[in-house]
Amino acid sequence: MSSDNFVLWLRALGFAAEKHRNQRRKDADASPYINHPIAVASILAIEAAVTDEVTLLAALLHDTVEDTETNLQELEQLFGAEVAALVGEMSDDKSLPKEMRKQLQVEHAPGASPKAKRLKIADKICNIRDVAENPPARWSLDRRRGYLDWA
Repeated sequence: MSSDNFVLWLRALGFAAEKHRNQRRKDADASPYINHPIAVASILAIEAAVTDEVTLLAALLHDTVEDTETNLQELEQLFGAEVAALVGEMSDDKSLPKEMRKQLQVEHAPGASPKAKRLKIADKICNIRDVAENPPARWSLDRRRGYLDWA
């Protein structure tokens, strides 16, 4: 990785950390939310040997549009059109009911770009590990099984 790429990666990490600063995961420990995008990027880079800068940057930023006040134009300005487009592919429309969002994820998956598919799989792997190893505090065994069946 070149020093320019490293600086951009650090900028994305700092940006995501700032945007998610007041958010916590649903696990029993209420872990800082930023742990999730870092884990997704790690799955891609370390376990899947992904070296594509756009994919790794999007991994760090993938929940900023969906879960914070960030918009795609802001991401495009800071990290480029490709990164913004990939984050956009990953983002659910939070104005829709949860069941509708889940259905749209299933419907859109076959037509997603290869980068979006890799990123979505890494995101699912991360979430499955979290549910198995440190489940949300109030999730029953049936709810955990239901999530795993859906994922």
